[in-house]
Amino acid sequence: MIVVHHLNNSRSQRVLWLLEELGVPYEIQRYQRDARTMLAPPELKKVHPLGKSPVITDDGRTIAESGLILEYLVERYGAGKLAPPAGSEERLRYRYWMHYAEGSAMPPLLLKLVFDRIESGPVPFFIRPIARGIARQVKQTFITPQLQLHLDYLEGELSRSEWFVGNEFTAADIQLSFPLEAAALRAGLDQSRPRLHAFLQKIHSRPAYRRALERGGRYDFGPKE
Repeated sequence: MIVVHHLNNSRSQRVLWLLEELGVPYEIQRYQRDARTMLAPPELKKVHPLGKSPVITDDGRTIAESGLILEYLVERYGAGKLAPPAGSEERLRYRYWMHYAEGSAMPPLLLKLVFDRIESGPVPFFIRPIARGIARQVKQTFITPQLQLHLDYLEGELSRSEWFVGNEFTAADIQLSFPLEAAALRAGLDQSRPRLHAFLQKIHSRPAYRRALERGGRYDFGPKE
């Protein structure tokens, strides 16, 4: 039996969604973030040395990193679903998006989270103006332009097909859901980018997505992410 070591408000929600799409049975081992620090509990280090989520255990294997987990599950349990045929051009595009989601799309979103906290969080009064001024400058000159660049790129890519790989829904769309949902809540993704906005509406209406939320619990991408 697949066990999903599921941390609240984390990327592991995508793993639950994929398993619901595949119709594969699984169990959930739940972990809660520390209410003050929002870090994962130390118990997760008993599963994987980094103590982070997502991580799954299956058939004696411990597998971490969301992209690898999704690829592993599709290859082992998908029976040809949710991925293009091996060796096709679509498969190469599929693998690109699986890596892009965390390798390119997430870093500016995480930077925005960090610098938002610096700008608005508690800081000793004697360095507050300096810290907040630096945070604003970094956001204006680097983070915001990077976020706009990626959102414009993704909006343009969806002009090519209904989903990111083609006209069929794949696990790459699941992988891309996390940065796009985060962008909708804290990085300016709205109806001004109609294709991305429609993408989010479509994934939210999928029955498997809704079942995953029911099993894993609703999450947000605000300061707690």
